[in-house]
Amino acid sequence: MLGFFTKSDYLLRETLLGLRRGGWMNWAAISTMTVLLFLFGISLQASWQLEGLLNQFGSQLQVSVFLQSGVQASTLAPQVQAMPEVAEVVAVSKEEAWEQLVKELGISDIRGATQQLNGNPLVDELKVRARSSESVAALAQRLEKTPGVDAVQYVDEAVRRIAQLHQGLGWISAGIITVLTLTAIAVLTTTIRLIVMARRREIEVMQLVGATSAWIYLPFILQGLAFGVVGAIASWGLISGVQGFIHELLSQQADFIQFLTEGLRLSPEKALILPLALLALGSSVGLLGSLFAVRRFATR
Repeated sequence: MLGFFTKSDYLLRETLLGLRRGGWMNWAAISTMTVLLFLFGISLQASWQLEGLLNQFGSQLQVSVFLQSGVQASTLAPQVQAMPEVAEVVAVSKEEAWEQLVKELGISDIRGATQQLNGNPLVDELKVRARSSESVAALAQRLEKTPGVDAVQYVDEAVRRIAQLHQGLGWISAGIITVLTLTAIAVLTTTIRLIVMARRREIEVMQLVGATSAWIYLPFILQGLAFGVVGAIASWGLISGVQGFIHELLSQQADFIQFLTEGLRLSPEKALILPLALLALGSSVGLLGSLFAVRRFATR
């Protein structure tokens, strides 16, 4: 147990000593990591939020199912409700639809308008709400093939646009994150190499007394991990600040903006995964950068 604490104390002291000797290169490494992880976190969060908006719009998207003449909506509604893609079905009789249409047209004499048209020209209708945006198109096709259905109408332009935006942002984010990751690894590698070179005389002495390469260079690897962890914490703080500002701004707006706010809110599981993902990426990049830096010295 005493040996463990002695080794831990040595590693901690050597790691902190290396960080102190890094100077402004530490700032370059940490700031690069922070920018990388901030953009990664923002892109990951935006992807989840767009997915939430897609599902929310899809759940609000209504499919209008017009039945054949003589088919009653109340008869067909249970069959449609049993479909796995359906969240809710509202049956609208042709009498209710005709009354609503006449009111919207500003006609006060419903009976007279009905007589002029030789009866009610409308048919029964089902207003169907899908469980998710992805199932709307398949649900519409299935409803069209249902016996007793004459026509199916729905507007999914907004959902398609958000889906295209989601895909486009995904590709752009992947490209930016890849470039920044390579940049961060390069900056970390350079930083650790400079720290190693500044302590090369101490390393030579340690090699002369029989210290292994793993024991000599482990503190430098821990420095890379420290850069990643600090960058993850800083980026999470920035992301939290941006989240709070946007939420406060949108909460003061109109009802439609508040509707968007509900779709943009992350679930508790994703709110927990986001900082863990930042920490995992930061640690991985820091580890790779430090390993690349010490590999050349350790293999001499």
